[in-house]
Amino acid sequence: MNQEPNIIAAIDIGTTKIVAIVGRKTEEGKLRLLGMEQVPSIGVKRGVVLNIDETVASIKKVIAKIEQKLDITLTEVFVGIAGQHIKSMRNRAYRFIENGFEINQRDVDQLFDDNYKIPVDAGEKIMHVIPQDYIVDNETGVKNPVGMSGRRLEGNFHIVLGRIASVKNIEKCIHRVALQLNDLILEPLASSKSVLTEEEKEAGVVLVDIGGGTTDVAVFYDGIIRHTAVIPFGGNVVTSDIKEGCSVLYKQAESLKVQFGSAIGDSAREDMVVTIPGVAGWEPKEISFKSLAYIIQARMEEIIDYILFQIESSGCYDKLGAGIVLTGGGSLLKDLPQLMKYRTGLDVRMGLPDRFVEGDLPEMAHLPNFSTSIGLVLSAMERPKRKIIEPELFGDVEPRNEKNQAKNNVKREKPKKEKNSYMTGNLFSGLQKKIETIFDEKDVEM
Repeated sequence: MNQEPNIIAAIDIGTTKIVAIVGRKTEEGKLRLLGMEQVPSIGVKRGVVLNIDETVASIKKVIAKIEQKLDITLTEVFVGIAGQHIKSMRNRAYRFIENGFEINQRDVDQLFDDNYKIPVDAGEKIMHVIPQDYIVDNETGVKNPVGMSGRRLEGNFHIVLGRIASVKNIEKCIHRVALQLNDLILEPLASSKSVLTEEEKEAGVVLVDIGGGTTDVAVFYDGIIRHTAVIPFGGNVVTSDIKEGCSVLYKQAESLKVQFGSAIGDSAREDMVVTIPGVAGWEPKEISFKSLAYIIQARMEEIIDYILFQIESSGCYDKLGAGIVLTGGGSLLKDLPQLMKYRTGLDVRMGLPDRFVEGDLPEMAHLPNFSTSIGLVLSAMERPKRKIIEPELFGDVEPRNEKNQAKNNVKREKPKKEKNSYMTGNLFSGLQKKIETIFDEKDVEM
């Protein structure tokens, strides 16, 4: 456990920055933010850890900063996961009710756990299973079937998949800094916790989180998440385009984008130019604001078209009463909301992560750059500590409702491995369920 009661710590491993954030759950169930620290991210590209040693060094640095600031010792953390390897699919599972034809919570939980037994491609792992709705006999659209009478219970589920190697690399980084990994949380889900209201989720809304390496998309309707996707383009691609188009250094391109860039070329003034100092005796460069804006607009239109494709793939385009909520560091680009509204035909607003946090907040907690970081702690507040159950036939299963287990304290010098619990399912009933699910219809979204 962390030193103080109700302390929750999370690490956001991003492409451009690594953020450590610590909060406390109050007696009223709210989040009080205690501290946030960030360091530049090294060894991560498009949300995926590519260099273990460099990433571990960055995590050590940010953990040391926040421990020194708050005078605490962290032993366990929640971590966000994203990256271009994340994809989603839909699955329908069912089971027959035998206990007096009345559906109880155990039936619902077992139906939920069955989703972790479906076959997936080699090298992939089921990260999250999110219930959509249930069908009791022929009654559709049931949100909570507990207590209803019926013979057959079906459920529609949204399943998030990730690459096992990427998950293992994150786990390895956390264990190397002598921390215990409580759970991995999908970053689009985390961001939605910090910037979306329940009313928006009910009316229909799309969360678009534009980070440095990736753009996360999450579609909500009727209070339920309907679709998730990770687009392998973010703000760094725009910076690279400016670097190539203007023949400048990368750090100069980033400064141009942040200080003078615009997402709409026609709105930029033709008579405005910025002078870039020459390097090693070369003459200074003059770059037109209008040329800079057109470079940015071309790339942002491509990213928005990918976002629109994901929205249309969800089947909820015509149901989005609340439009699009834009967040992440890339959302700070001038005129981007207007361009997105024009390209998608949906209303757009900026999402800030400070509305669900109590108390005095550091200045960076008011910026969209930290929506995912704050969302990780908000998501962790609602999660029990995970217990892994591994039936012999089907591999990893992650139950939704499990009692919290006491975990061994981890010493800073040498982390101890967490013991897993094992439970073996019935051989023939398991095979029967596996054969039945072969004929269930699945739609896979990239």
